[in-house]
Amino acid sequence: MAEPIIKLRDVNIIFERGLFLRKVQLRAVVNTSLDIEEGKILALVGESGCGKTTLGKVMVGLLKPSSGEVLYKGKDIWRMNRSEFREYRRNAQIVHQDSYAALNPVRTIYHSLSAPFLHYHLARNRRQAREKVAELLQHVGLTPPEQFIDKYPHQLSGGQRQRVVLARAVSLRPKLIVADEPVSMVDVSLRLSLLDLMHKLNEEFGIAFLYITHDLATARYFVKGGRIAVMYLGQLVETGKLGEIVKKPRHPYLQALLSAVPVPDPKLARTKRPLPLRSLEFPDPTKPPSGCRFHPRCPYAEDICAQEIPTLRPLDGRFVACHLAERIPEWHLL
Repeated sequence: MAEPIIKLRDVNIIFERGLFLRKVQLRAVVNTSLDIEEGKILALVGESGCGKTTLGKVMVGLLKPSSGEVLYKGKDIWRMNRSEFREYRRNAQIVHQDSYAALNPVRTIYHSLSAPFLHYHLARNRRQAREKVAELLQHVGLTPPEQFIDKYPHQLSGGQRQRVVLARAVSLRPKLIVADEPVSMVDVSLRLSLLDLMHKLNEEFGIAFLYITHDLATARYFVKGGRIAVMYLGQLVETGKLGEIVKKPRHPYLQALLSAVPVPDPKLARTKRPLPLRSLEFPDPTKPPSGCRFHPRCPYAEDICAQEIPTLRPLDGRFVACHLAERIPEWHLL
């Protein structure tokens, strides 16, 4: 097992909204612990609003947790001195969902990609920086580089812009890249090529990836033999090897999620067993249910589910946060 490069320990993120006496607390991330292993891929999957993007920002130091620790090389990043934190930020990069917003519209691709080299003194002069930028563009499949290096973001397609963003993320050879829905705004025909590119960067440079998505199909394609963590309303509900979890999920939320995925084969679709939920309504995150946050919708919920918050515990080679995981009926992916 690879050594974790970043560890989250009991991380909580609380946002406040409203004014004066009408302030409302939103617990976006609740008591979350997660490890990112060196050179490995982990998919963080969940519905919109479940807290996965917030967790990704915590992972790269863009957001300070309300409580808990973010450990890099055994040290909490928020207790580091300036030079240590600078090293951490160099080794933890993020790729945002919107590639157009991630690039400065008045700067050319050269200026956007050369900035890290010049800032960290990895290029002696602008000529050398230009050579390094051209090499980066070739790495991410934008060839010939002379065709792209002096263009502005609006002159590129969505897929090309996302490749530029990926090039900037790998320019300093980081230990970790948090890829937040990197293909969701790209044309469907180009998504697999971008996922293949990220896989190539993972293999060539040994960069660990946290792949954040709501799409189980792209998670399965990108992660392959890696790990997956499933999030619901700010809490991790199941983590483990992707192949094992998807074929035989043990948490009712993941069972419901997989049962809702359309099956292209009509014969299999007729034999697929749906998981009926008690409620289709998504709870108000500012007023989350007591105990297990999924219990108002769970078809198997018992009294204990509303009374106690379940914690992740080992079961069948994965970790599941469910009081009834051993007793609920097994569900298999067709």
